[in-house]
Amino acid sequence: MTKMNIHETRAAFQQSYSDSVFPTLIINEERELDLPSSIAWVKRERQRLFDMLSSSGTVLFRGFPLSAPEDFDAFVEAFDEPGFTYKESLSNAVRVNLTDRVFTANEAPPEVGIFLHHEMAQTPLFPSKLYFFCETAADTGGETPVCRSDILLDKIKELDPEFVQTCRDKQVKYSLIMPDADDPESGQGRGWQSTLGVDTREQAEVRLEKLGYSWKWLGDGSLRTTTPALPAIREADNGREAFFNQLIAAFLGWADTSHTGIHKIAFGDGSAMPEATMQKVCDLAEELTVNLPWQAGDVALVDNFQVMHGRRPFVGRRRVLASLIA
Repeated sequence: MTKMNIHETRAAFQQSYSDSVFPTLIINEERELDLPSSIAWVKRERQRLFDMLSSSGTVLFRGFPLSAPEDFDAFVEAFDEPGFTYKESLSNAVRVNLTDRVFTANEAPPEVGIFLHHEMAQTPLFPSKLYFFCETAADTGGETPVCRSDILLDKIKELDPEFVQTCRDKQVKYSLIMPDADDPESGQGRGWQSTLGVDTREQAEVRLEKLGYSWKWLGDGSLRTTTPALPAIREADNGREAFFNQLIAAFLGWADTSHTGIHKIAFGDGSAMPEATMQKVCDLAEELTVNLPWQAGDVALVDNFQVMHGRRPFVGRRRVLASLIA
């Protein structure tokens, strides 16, 4: 076991709220700290770290001796929580598994930005927490933007309380076209076979019916799906309500040609989402966003019920891995 010099600190990129600093930054300054000692520290401090997460929404760990997917896997395992596998999820992103619990965050090209979202909030199945690990930082760009959705919801209530009430009462629906095969060039390019965990159209329809989706097969073999009404507002573990949904990412980012002519987002009764209000919501979220400036070895722990995340475009090689918690 090596000696410890691990402590909470402040940085210029953080935001301050009445209840916390966002994100919390935990830094190790002991150069000789080894991986076993790091794992032992996580196990000892586990509850305190979760308390920080509940207050802040994101905890960034910096300076720990993590350099490979297996190191990240061991770090996540030390928190002793059940995993949420990519294979069993309904994620739209194309990803590559590296260990049972670790996979690439998104295979979309570097010039493709990924807009703010709560992980898999456009589906009935979503994780509670996310771990991100920077194996390689980009030359420029590539930050992970994060935004506290509880703070955002407070701002939206001031802007348009009627919109918030409609989201609460009617909930929301999402329409998405799943291609006939994985398309890594798209941020939402996972094919219907992989997304639904099936091999045939008949199996896909059985799965969709169980999930409460409606669907239509298209001439090119792709599948258009519409979710049942899903919550747009959710109470986080700290008791605060958050703007928990995929509306911003869908409104700004689901704009590829496959979605031309379809309503990507709507209220749960099928009525149209007000575009002017949605644009204002997107602008508010951007004002509240913090860009996590990745350094190799960083790990970010994110409360998926309280914080949205995304990805900035980048130049150079960037490799950020993910692990999800049920």
